[in-house]
Amino acid sequence: MGRHSFTTGAEQHPGHRSVAGGLARAAVFGISDGLVSNVSLVIGFAGSGVDSALVRLAGLAGAIAGGASMAAGEWISVSAQNELITRELDIERRELHINTAAETHELAKIYESHGIEPQRAAAAAADVMNDPEAALAVHAREELGVDPGVLPSPWQAAALSLVCFLFGALLPVIPWFIGEGTGARYASIIIGVVAAAIVGAVIGKFAERRIAWSSIRQVLILLVACGVTYLIGQLLDVSVS
Repeated sequence: MGRHSFTTGAEQHPGHRSVAGGLARAAVFGISDGLVSNVSLVIGFAGSGVDSALVRLAGLAGAIAGGASMAAGEWISVSAQNELITRELDIERRELHINTAAETHELAKIYESHGIEPQRAAAAAADVMNDPEAALAVHAREELGVDPGVLPSPWQAAALSLVCFLFGALLPVIPWFIGEGTGARYASIIIGVVAAAIVGAVIGKFAERRIAWSSIRQVLILLVACGVTYLIGQLLDVSVS
């Protein structure tokens, strides 16, 4: 169908990771966002001079509010994506029924673009078009870059995002339950740096990029965010009795 401008999707092969479902993204973004946002929040409050109890409260509130927001955002994002894909699949299904010859020719041309000889491409396209559901699946993968049978679950994405965000966000709050003052502040930063380095390493490993650079990048992002919020806290110099 000429109306589509989507990129051609690649077929799945043994040994390839599934990266199109959105769950890996939800997990990584959840932990990273929870960690960076709550370390920054905790350090910002600590820098303002408030009591340790308020730092704990801010950390817990930030974790809960951020986790809920993250989960809601993931649910809306994945649901909207699925609705758009479903709409395109309905259009494709209708075109396959109404303009069967044109769709067969289009599929043959796609096969030719993959290096198949014209006659074999035409025969393969005709075979695929004999089964409406198979034809829809093939056209969806080739034109939309999606598999109609494996659309991501918004509920799974939301739940995973919530859990991962809470995990990342609560890590820097732990020192404030067992300590206070400068010691808790440094402990939060150290925990944040170690966790950020691990998250970066995992991202680098799965993306097959330089692990060291991925770790350093995550740590730098966290330190910059902490530095900004700490300076703001110092400038405000709030004291609550």
